[in-house]
Amino acid sequence: MSRVIVAGGGIGGLATALAVADRGHRVVVLERRSEFTELGAGIQLAPNAFLALDRLGVATAVLDRAVHVDALRFMDAVTGEQVAALPVLGEYRARFGNPYAVVHRNDLYAPLLARCRAHGEVELRVDSPVVGYEQDGDGVAAVLADGGRVRGDALVGADGLRSAVRAQLVGDGEPRVSGHTIYRSVIPMEEVPARLRSDSVTLWAGPRWHFVHYPIDGGRSLNVAVTRDNRATEAVVGVPVEHERVLAEFTDAAPVIRELLALGREWRSWVLCDRDPVDRWADGRVVLLGDAAHPMLQYAAQGACMALEDAVHLGDLLAYGEPAAAFAAFVEDRRERTAAAQLVARAMGTRLYHPSGEAARARNAMLGGWSTEELYEKVAWLHGATRFGGSTGTPESLVAARRVEAAAG
Repeated sequence: MSRVIVAGGGIGGLATALAVADRGHRVVVLERRSEFTELGAGIQLAPNAFLALDRLGVATAVLDRAVHVDALRFMDAVTGEQVAALPVLGEYRARFGNPYAVVHRNDLYAPLLARCRAHGEVELRVDSPVVGYEQDGDGVAAVLADGGRVRGDALVGADGLRSAVRAQLVGDGEPRVSGHTIYRSVIPMEEVPARLRSDSVTLWAGPRWHFVHYPIDGGRSLNVAVTRDNRATEAVVGVPVEHERVLAEFTDAAPVIRELLALGREWRSWVLCDRDPVDRWADGRVVLLGDAAHPMLQYAAQGACMALEDAVHLGDLLAYGEPAAAFAAFVEDRRERTAAAQLVARAMGTRLYHPSGEAARARNAMLGGWSTEELYEKVAWLHGATRFGGSTGTPESLVAARRVEAAAG
């Protein structure tokens, strides 16, 4: 039995703790904040996420809190017309094996946290910010901000976009600033006129901006997020924004969008960031996971889904060998899929969501010309994953191959 340290107590960190502990290891989760909690509002979960959540033993609990949407709708934000719709009930669920649903982030986080607290092999520690690591032939130590050391057999850096573990392991500096600013709010559904309510995830694409809304909290609230390509150059995280400023940013929006934006309250803004894909995110007994390894823009709605996939696959690999071989196999098997998700998310933000004029009309013609079956084919590689690595090998064979490579020098 190994002792695995997880830096970061977010969705990816808790999922990793469960996946690894369920395979017989002891886990210590080090959270920098004074409590285990999740910030943010709505999150979309595709079938690949629910496949992972089922493996983690929390799918039912998350589904009980989720809103099962009927479609993903793509609208023209200037004309107000529907361009395309991807139905996600019936045929979609039969094809991909699980639902597409939306939840408040805490409705995903709370079941993971509850199961971690009940698990006999998971220890949760707060006020424990990890600032680096040290390793030798006998193990690894997570270095804390106060100078303390937490020692174990392996370290998983699940400490997010600005990961301290990544800073030491990869050393690629600050995240890439996308230039896109997002404004988020949550509206009580009782304040939303019935004619504006929908059980869909709806995206309105405009010139250098887009708007997304969908129900959360069991349908009691409407999650709204509007993004502007305003060439922002500095990262911003959760800064309060005046209501009037948000409205002033989107005077060219269709009337229905303006009406929904007017209902927003307590707006906060973020400048979205990601990183370029990298080939190496393991260093001996240390590995990165989720946003620490492959942070992506939200436009493909796959950031949390990829972290959940990571967690399950890493747990599988650790069952078949020592950490260094398992971590090398993990990176080798995951990097192509996660890099593709990163790059697709970037492309969606520029090529699909923000064009204007002739480019927007060409986009509408393309999306509107696809059949439902063709739309399913477009998302199948993401939503329909039945295994989370790029190889056809078993976890045992993948780890064994990395062990042989290491022995050969």
